Amino acid sequence: MNEPIGKVDPVVAKLIESESKRQEEGLELIPSENYVSRAVLSALGSVFTNKYSEGYPKRRYYGGQKYTDLLETEVINRAKTLFHCDHANVQPLSGAPANTAAYFAWCNPGDTIMAMDLTHGGHLTHGHPVTHLSRLFKFVRYKIKDIETGEIDYDHLRDTALMERPKIILAGYTSYPRNYNYKIMADIANEVGAVAMADIAHIAGLIAAGVIDNPFDFGFHMVTTTTHKTLRGPRAGLILTRGKVGNPLAKVKRTIENLPTLVDRSVFPGLQGGPHMNAIAAIGVALKEASTKDFKVYAEQVIKNAKVLSTELMSLGCKLVTNGTDNHLMVIDCVKSFEVDGKIVEDVLSKVGLNLNKNVVPDDPLPPYKPSGVRLGTPAMTTRGLKEFEMKEVAELIVESINSRKNETKLKAIKEEVTALCKRFPVY
Repeated sequence: MNEPIGKVDPVVAKLIESESKRQEEGLELIPSENYVSRAVLSALGSVFTNKYSEGYPKRRYYGGQKYTDLLETEVINRAKTLFHCDHANVQPLSGAPANTAAYFAWCNPGDTIMAMDLTHGGHLTHGHPVTHLSRLFKFVRYKIKDIETGEIDYDHLRDTALMERPKIILAGYTSYPRNYNYKIMADIANEVGAVAMADIAHIAGLIAAGVIDNPFDFGFHMVTTTTHKTLRGPRAGLILTRGKVGNPLAKVKRTIENLPTLVDRSVFPGLQGGPHMNAIAAIGVALKEASTKDFKVYAEQVIKNAKVLSTELMSLGCKLVTNGTDNHLMVIDCVKSFEVDGKIVEDVLSKVGLNLNKNVVPDDPLPPYKPSGVRLGTPAMTTRGLKEFEMKEVAELIVESINSRKNETKLKAIKEEVTALCKRFPVY
């Protein structure tokens, strides 16, 4: 029971060591990934992993819940304060379960949900045909009006909402480089009697720090998020709501006021069993960190870095979707920039230790497994301490690697430059 992992399981221990080395010696440009603090890691590996806590504080189905109740209540209160909402469910195991529970809290099978088109930046859980959710709900789409600026076609969004009468209008994305006009979307939702919902998985840390808009400040009713991206927490999820907080297990009418209870019942017993209390402990630590001045400085730097990186990439000949960014991410159209697909670019950059992911561009003619673009961002690099000067260096390394993709000698030299850069900015 008390032997170190290296003695108990040397195979897994070696893999952990190898992954740690990979993270240290390469730059993480994937905008949905980040590095957690040692404090978050400590909470995630704590004895709370031993405890089964099915239910909610004061309403559990097992004994021995004194400290789990105190923990979950504390984390709920931290989330409410940080995100300006009335209630927080901190039990979702990740972002997909959070979205699923949120849909079922307000919708019946067959109901309509409006979300961003997947090729224009929307997420898999926003109704992609390959998901189970698309078989249960009818999803209708809105798109970007102007690909050059990223402006969303809010007039078409409103016309579609008036015609389709969705139960939920969802603002949320996985690869949209601009910001929403939450006020317009909330007004449209109110006009058609829909719940205004935002999936802020990518930008939760930026919202918590107050450096970009919070949808709750513009009349949104419900917000879902992961906790492991810009928020720098464990891999888990949150559902945040406005409304009257009551007994989380009570049967209530489906009204906006009752959203907190509807969500709680949807998460448990509707979707999940016992929560992962070790993950909730780690969420609590991350929320504590996100409430500090240092985190606000970090979030501001994420956006500064993204703007410099995007500007530099464009100056080096890259065609970016929407010609820049307002948040932490950007999408390069590799076909227009280099006459190669995103899979080739992902593989080439991986060779030199620059890790990003292939990604579709709006109305992409190529398939998702070999799309036209790649997606990259600045959260993880900013956590390591890279700033504007280094963003220019990274942009040059990216473009040089792509242009040298058939020159193994040159790629080896670039990899050495990346390794040297990483040594200047260690993860831990």
